[in-house]
Parts: sequence; C-alpha cells; structure tokens
Amino acid sequence: MIVVDDGSRDSSIDIIREKASHTGQIIKVKSNEVNVGKGAAIRLGILYASGDVVLIQDADLELDPEEYHLLIAPFKSGIADVVYGSRFRDRGYFIYYKKVPFMSRLVNFLLALTVNIFWPKAKITDEATAYKAFKTDLLKSIPLKCNGFEFCPEVTARILNRGIKIREVPITYHPRTVKDGKKVSWKDGVKAFWTLFKYKFLERDQIRVMPKPEPVTEPSGNIEDKDKDNFE
Repeated sequence: MIVVDDGSRDSSIDIIREKASHTGQIIKVKSNEVNVGKGAAIRLGILYASGDVVLIQDADLELDPEEYHLLIAPFKSGIADVVYGSRFRDRGYFIYYKKVPFMSRLVNFLLALTVNIFWPKAKITDEATAYKAFKTDLLKSIPLKCNGFEFCPEVTARILNRGIKIREVPITYHPRTVKDGKKVSWKDGVKAFWTLFKYKFLERDQIRVMPKPEPVTEPSGNIEDKDKDNFE
C-alpha cells in the first residue's frame, strides 16, 4: 500500500506512520511539503508502484475498500487492462441520490456523455469515479501532467486514445457534502470538459512501436549504471 499525504495541515501523516509501524502490511508513506492537488499526489504514488495492478483510493471513504475485490476480479480473469468502479451501474449512486447536489448529478452525466461522443466505443457510465484500477506497467507508460482533479479526464482520454477498453463494475457510493469537506467545485467541472477536449483533439499521444534492438557484442572496459533519480 502506498499512502500519499498531499501537504495536509492536520496530523494525518503522523497517524498514518504510527498505524504503519504497528501493522503487518507493507505501507509506503510519501508526502508533499505543500498541497498541490489530487493529480500530483497520484503521480507521486505511481513512481513507487511496484505491483501488477494500481488501484486508486481517495481518503474520504466515499467509496468502500471492502469492494476492492470487484475491481480486481477482471484483472484476475485476464479480461481487463483498466477497470472503473461505476456508481451508476445497478446500484451505488442512487441509494443516496437526494444527498448529491443536482449540479453534481448533471455534470457526472454530461462527462460520461462527452466521453461516449468523443470515443463512441467507450460506452462508460462514470468517467469521474474515484475508483480506477490499471495494470501498473500501462499506467506508468502514460506521461501524466495533471496536478488537480483533472486526473480523471486526462487518464480516461489518454487510455481511450490508445484504443484500450475501460471495463466497469458496479460499486456503492457514500457521498460527502461541502460541509463534510468535499472540495470539488464547478471550476473542476469546466476543467474536466476542457481536458477531455484537449486530449482528444489537441494533444493526442504519439504511440510508437519501438524497433527490436540489434544484437550487440560485449563491450570492453567497465560500465557503471547510472543511479535512478529519487523523488522523495
């Protein structure tokens, strides 16, 4: 497990480290000195990811960790490279429907609609879901630029630009309100639509097939490996 503290001003990081010292689980704790945003925190975490699958969990617990198995199952079955947990499939979102502001419901619907218009084969219902899981090598191959909540539209667009299928599984949803500390605003919705447009029409990745390396003879002399950069 990798926990990223994005410049919290409470005692979150101390609590996490204290818990980590008393558990049998392997927990890596990384932190930013100042708050940069969700996208920056995810990009930092990706640097240290080493397993087969990366599953992203927000700390607000709007989504239930007891449902990890739902997102992991398609990878175990060998039918997925990317899995999104959808709040709109079968259940989840509608249990607490009245607690979700109308504008949030509308924007979520329009974001999914925009994705399906730009990429007709996508057929997804929940672009903005916080539950996203990826094969690690795939996620590491995407040169993400996001710092804030635009992580969701950026990674969605760049995955679909590669022709990779996003599979969805139904999840439950326990929405927070602004009073509970929810940070997403209408400005993030505008950024999300712009990000989808940008990566669909303006900044498409150039996917290149690397040629097979030619066989080489063993060089003479000593060769020293360069140290990898450390992003602590």
